[in-house]
Amino acid sequence: MLTETSPGAATATAAESGCEARPVLRRRAGSSGPGTDSVAQEAPVALVINGISYAVMMATPASLEEFAAGFVLTEGVVGARSDIYEIEVQRHGAGYEVALEVAQQCFMQMKEKRRAMAGRSGCGVCGIESLAMLDLAPEQVAAPWLGRDVAPAVAAAARELGRHQALMRATGGVHAAAWCAPDGGIVHVCEDVGRHNALDKLIGRLALQGADMREGFVFMSSRASYELARKATRMGIPMLATISAPSSLAIDIAGPAGLKLVSFCRQDGCVEYTLLDTV
Repeated sequence: MLTETSPGAATATAAESGCEARPVLRRRAGSSGPGTDSVAQEAPVALVINGISYAVMMATPASLEEFAAGFVLTEGVVGARSDIYEIEVQRHGAGYEVALEVAQQCFMQMKEKRRAMAGRSGCGVCGIESLAMLDLAPEQVAAPWLGRDVAPAVAAAARELGRHQALMRATGGVHAAAWCAPDGGIVHVCEDVGRHNALDKLIGRLALQGADMREGFVFMSSRASYELARKATRMGIPMLATISAPSSLAIDIAGPAGLKLVSFCRQDGCVEYTLLDTV
């Protein structure tokens, strides 16, 4: 539930849509004139777990309950959806606070490994205290439904994604994370200025709905970075497909985990970076 601490229904609507109008001066073909442009919102979002501040992320302030649920799951703060008891979102000036109540055992483990993390929309590990705190040991992923040739499913997702990117069409400045059926049909899409935020929102939505994340794959409008591969393996997602290139660390994480990593995804082809014996 989104609770406004300051009056004004218009403010709440803008926050939930993820974009807002800004005045601009348009110049084109030697002429100019005033106008407005829709821009993606980016705001600080503080995550507070059992009353303790855990992280501040820069994110698009839409679907924040789903974002918070996905974040604590993909970061390993909680082990399952059932460990999340309550989520409440409040606005505070230019930012937002998401308060989560989680299982006490998870909270105690979090306090033992607590990190002070001030994240940016383009980075998934800002603020960790040492290299030793990087969790690069992925869980194993099982994907019995994956066929030998994933190109048709990837092509279907690539063909369909644009129709689901409402915020991208309005602003031109956000990433999308799509949940796809095994045949590539798009079931859900979440958007955010940060690629890992978009994935957290998507995973949070799936978790809150009780979806089986082994029965589909993620298709993203971004490059495949380390944190996306790590989040996918933690949730048992069998395949991560991206429009742009992967990083070396994303490949290194995906391979041993059994995560199929596919990049440069287009309607007419793709590149597989993990050649798995099971597919």
